[in-house]
Amino acid sequence: MEAYNSFSSQWRFVFVLGLLFFLANAANAVVQHHDFVIQATKVKRLCKTHNAITVNGQFPGPTLEINNGDTLEVKVTNKARYNVTVHWHGVRQMRTAWADGPEFITQCPIRPGQSYTYRFTVQGQEGTLWWHAHSSWLRATVYGALIIHPRIGDSYPFPKPKRETPILMGEWWDANPIDVIREATRTGAAPNVSDAYTINGQPGDLYKCSSKDTVIVPVSSGETSLLRVINSALNQQLFFTVANHKLTIVGADASYVKPFTTKVLMLGPGQTTDVLIKADQPPARYYMAARAYASAQGAPFDNTTTTAILEYKTPTCTSKNCGTTTPVMPPLPAFNDTATATAFTTSFKSPKQVPVPTKIDENLFITVGLGLNKCPPGARARNCQGPNGTRFSASMNNNTFSLPSNTSILKAYYDKIPGVFTTDFPKVPPVKFDYTGNVSRSLWQPSPGTKVYKLKYGSTVQVVLQGTSIFTAENHPIHLHGYDFYIVAEGFGNFNPKTDTSKFNLVDPPLRNTASVPVKGWAVIRFVADNPGVWIMHCHLDVHIGWGLAMTFVVENGVGESQSLEKPPPDFPKC
Repeated sequence: MEAYNSFSSQWRFVFVLGLLFFLANAANAVVQHHDFVIQATKVKRLCKTHNAITVNGQFPGPTLEINNGDTLEVKVTNKARYNVTVHWHGVRQMRTAWADGPEFITQCPIRPGQSYTYRFTVQGQEGTLWWHAHSSWLRATVYGALIIHPRIGDSYPFPKPKRETPILMGEWWDANPIDVIREATRTGAAPNVSDAYTINGQPGDLYKCSSKDTVIVPVSSGETSLLRVINSALNQQLFFTVANHKLTIVGADASYVKPFTTKVLMLGPGQTTDVLIKADQPPARYYMAARAYASAQGAPFDNTTTTAILEYKTPTCTSKNCGTTTPVMPPLPAFNDTATATAFTTSFKSPKQVPVPTKIDENLFITVGLGLNKCPPGARARNCQGPNGTRFSASMNNNTFSLPSNTSILKAYYDKIPGVFTTDFPKVPPVKFDYTGNVSRSLWQPSPGTKVYKLKYGSTVQVVLQGTSIFTAENHPIHLHGYDFYIVAEGFGNFNPKTDTSKFNLVDPPLRNTASVPVKGWAVIRFVADNPGVWIMHCHLDVHIGWGLAMTFVVENGVGESQSLEKPPPDFPKC
């Protein structure tokens, strides 16, 4: 009995300590309220003024800064002429799928003149994420940073930097991006490429009419800064570097990583990277520069370079003397330098051993790639301007994902509305073929459908993402909503389970929300289906998701309220 009482006392002590820790963290957590007004704003770039769609008249939009554990309530009022939604890229949205944002997946769009308040708590994530429109091509200008600091009283797992600067890389069209994609959709052709890349909304001084607005990032000699680099571009993977400076990677996609040093970053759209940079060079001005990693052979791309300036602020380098000097230009990889891109993406590891699922309940093999659809008999040539009179398409496991138009998949699932989706997304390709070799033209034309794959709550999932050479091979940044996942391996050629499983890192793989599937290659991800709801997995090259390079998971409720999807909010948008 004495031993029992001793154990019971110890248990009570541990429980009380845990309760006090929880209450302390809960007391520190806050609810942040923000108002986003989506509206047309005059924005001048490349010598011309356009009525761009912005948030609160800002391009890029507001940077939101919170602490781990905080709750966000963001009221979005749509004063633009287009339907809109907002996606909180990388936020786990535990039980709050209603706030995830992808149009017709989790919600119907916010119509012009209407409002919707996104409510969610960010729990267990620290680092850099971002938010963006998830309707058509509105995210060309509707996006901003979401910075998650440690809980109050906690610190970074690295020395605190002197300064922190978001670096949002984007694309700019000298046209209305919505018109660009609508024309491409009408004709079935690939859309026009962008006219410039941007850093924090500015093209940089290598472009016309841009020198006086080039972004300046100030530093002082000897200090260490944290750059929060985000690829917000619509359709382009980007290399990024800073002249004469080493870059130490400490985080990615709001997860810490084992630090490593590099000279160049490669980010696919959607990915974020936290970078420490020490001002250890002679006081001067140094270019930050970004340009395309264009892996699709023969495909057109924007071959320009965007710049910002790292400017030393010291007594020997002031605006009077250094401010007029030409910045040092860094070398950048060639646009098709897959070796450099691969060396970077395969350097990521978690800081310590992590709980990678080892017993797999659901094993999926999903092909990702482009295709072409034959035009129906009698179709007008002007509506079939893809190669050889076809229309561009894309698919996963030969299924071109089609968005519903009358309700969202989540609402249909929650309310048991029939006829919106089917649950027959194939867990393996319908036809096995040489995925990265010469593909028969009979496999070029995928079939359309709104298909989902159901997962039981708590099931462990492995997905092999296999790139294909259908029409053309390309590096695809694949993003999964509602989840982080471990990237346990990647490689080139066709995935071979007999030999490639030996390459799996089941000890300290990186935790990401967007994986770069190598050109003519594969990547393997694992996660636990512990978040009920409807979650789209798609290529973050927006032209590809428009062509159907997506699929959707439905994760069923578990046991009890804590494992179940919350009820839809009262102001949930109606179709």
